[in-house]
Amino acid sequence: MKKRVMLFLTATILGTALLLSCGGRSAEKSDGEGKAESTHLTMYCALPETEIPSYLEAFKEDTGITVDFVRLSAGEVLSKVQVEKNNPQASIWYGGNCDTFIAAAANDLLEPYKSSELINIPASYQDPDGYWSPVYVGALAFAVNKEWFADHSLSYPTSWNDLLDPQYKDQISMAHPGSSGTAYTILATMVQMLGEEEAMAYMKELDKNIRQYTKSGSAPPKNVGLGEASIGLAFSHDCLKPAVQGYPVETVFPKDGTGYEIGAIAIIKNGPKEEHENAKKFIDWVLSERAQDIYSQNSSFRLPVNMHAQVPSGAISIDKLPIIEYDFIWAGENRKRLIEKFSDVVSNANNLK
Repeated sequence: MKKRVMLFLTATILGTALLLSCGGRSAEKSDGEGKAESTHLTMYCALPETEIPSYLEAFKEDTGITVDFVRLSAGEVLSKVQVEKNNPQASIWYGGNCDTFIAAAANDLLEPYKSSELINIPASYQDPDGYWSPVYVGALAFAVNKEWFADHSLSYPTSWNDLLDPQYKDQISMAHPGSSGTAYTILATMVQMLGEEEAMAYMKELDKNIRQYTKSGSAPPKNVGLGEASIGLAFSHDCLKPAVQGYPVETVFPKDGTGYEIGAIAIIKNGPKEEHENAKKFIDWVLSERAQDIYSQNSSFRLPVNMHAQVPSGAISIDKLPIIEYDFIWAGENRKRLIEKFSDVVSNANNLK
């Protein structure tokens, strides 16, 4: 009899362990009223892979919710959400310039949600219709390899026009606007500064100095740090990271004006139903002071939009830079057309690194 009891207990323990180990995405907990509550969330994220865990681990610590993510560039997220429109596989899109989200909202891919945390964020950064929420801001800049410039006895470029100098042939790294929200912001900035035809002529001249177009907007500063290029075009928060990691990289802002991004987050329309409330909780959390203080702790150099959050040491406020009056709505509405024109006139996206 004693032996039979032991066998039963062993089988029970093994069965329980198997259920726990197989919980995966379907794991649930009770909300106290007998109603099942998911403890998981699925996300497409356009932030750098090295940065994402710092947010997701803190979110899990605060809420008990585990986030599964796929890292893609913002342009790739937009394409994926478009393809999955009739059967969405994720609940949240986190990161990337808001003009990409504006394009998504125009194609009925996002669900509006206005967090109570928006009261702590300037109205000028917000979407009046609530399809996306702002999470950070950052200006376009040049990452330069100071050893390469010292070896060649050259001064750093200080304007967009400086980048056209033939001495930089095959020395500039930039992402492709078709895959990268960062690169599209560069393209839209030049169109807003120069006019469309002159901007395309500028990008065609710049192409002569491009070493290779990357998929990710955060890759060019890394290329500069590794000595694969002498100049990288990216947002300032990505340009500042290599120096902290010990690479010979400095950040320069163009004096003739520069564009900027409002990094955003949104709920993907008709995503997994069991994750819907968790998606709202994640947006509330990301907009909070607690979450945006992490920018000062993980060397991301992102500028918080929550007025109570700390500004990372070493980051430069966009209020102190020659920012143009970047038209996000126009940029979002003209995204597809401008990228197609860039691909026709300058470079297609078949040779990305």
